[in-house]
Amino acid sequence: MSLTTQIKEFALDIGYSKVGIIPAESFPEYITDLTNRHEMYSFYIKGSFRPLVGAELRSLMPTAKSIITTVYDYSQKNFPKELTDKIGRVYQARCYNAPPERINGSRPQLMREFLRKFGCEVGDKISLPERLVAAKAGIVNYGKNNFAYAEGVGSFIYLTSFVVDKELDYDSPTVEVGCPEGCSVCMKACPTQAIYEPLKLDPRRCIAFNTFMTQDRIAGSHIEPEIREKMGTKVHGCDICQEVCPRNQARLKAKLPDDEYLVNFAQNFSLSQMLNMTDEFYSTRIQPLMFNYIRDRKYFQRNAAIALGNLGDPAFVPDLEVAMKDPEDLVREYAAWALGKIGGRSAKEVLKASLSRETSESVKTEISGAISKATI
Repeated sequence: MSLTTQIKEFALDIGYSKVGIIPAESFPEYITDLTNRHEMYSFYIKGSFRPLVGAELRSLMPTAKSIITTVYDYSQKNFPKELTDKIGRVYQARCYNAPPERINGSRPQLMREFLRKFGCEVGDKISLPERLVAAKAGIVNYGKNNFAYAEGVGSFIYLTSFVVDKELDYDSPTVEVGCPEGCSVCMKACPTQAIYEPLKLDPRRCIAFNTFMTQDRIAGSHIEPEIREKMGTKVHGCDICQEVCPRNQARLKAKLPDDEYLVNFAQNFSLSQMLNMTDEFYSTRIQPLMFNYIRDRKYFQRNAAIALGNLGDPAFVPDLEVAMKDPEDLVREYAAWALGKIGGRSAKEVLKASLSRETSESVKTEISGAISKATI
């Protein structure tokens, strides 16, 4: 049995749904596209991922000869409705950049150990254009919503690649759009029009981006009021453009078994708890699902405040009143916005009381704006 066959069989054995292999060459088309949209993606280009360097992967690994790419189907179980309104499915599935001590983090580690057992040098910390790699390997094609789609699964997949120094047998590409002709339902459904043309996304308008990339050290913590209004109750990720896609309907409508972990999780998760979270809530309800991008809890609290504001329910005014005394300026600022959005006499009273003791100029500005907008 060839090494290629052994690699593919092992990948399928440990839970990957599809596996393909391509030569370890550079990706000039990706470099050009990213460079042409530098303004939109400057946070990514300048960040720790170094995608333009990874696209010239031999600059990081001169011995690279092959890329083994895999598809993991994370939609094999049902996702609770109580959570899908708030948290993207890929994060609920605990597979996105999972730590090595979790089951979905151990899978790529098992793959690396298997490859090394057969004498392969395996590249480390190389950021590849995963969707392009998988399409060149023939295991996915593209959707107009910018996601990769695997045959028989849809777009609820997670891609992982492994760069090795062995020449292997290579697969044929499927670098093409697989959407029905004339379909634009994903573009129409996006509340912020982040998908401005097929295969083109402005991340700055994307709800998912605004839930986790808007951090001081990445893209700044400010979320435009226009975007806040359209985030609904999304606090980590967004699946809207995938949920409306005709290519995902078979999986979304399938009778799938419940994920008992998520069922239990959902019973002890709420936006109000997220807003004024305890250490226990952070460790048992935030970190297990949302360990991907955010480490500082104030951003989770900000997102919860936006979600509560968008619900518009006066029952949450007491929770927001507590948040108006939070030590973090960011939390108080967005709690003020939420109170203004909810409106009513009690919300306005909380805002006025908060303004009298507030010391942060940015929070004072938000409170004043909220008071003027709050209706009684």
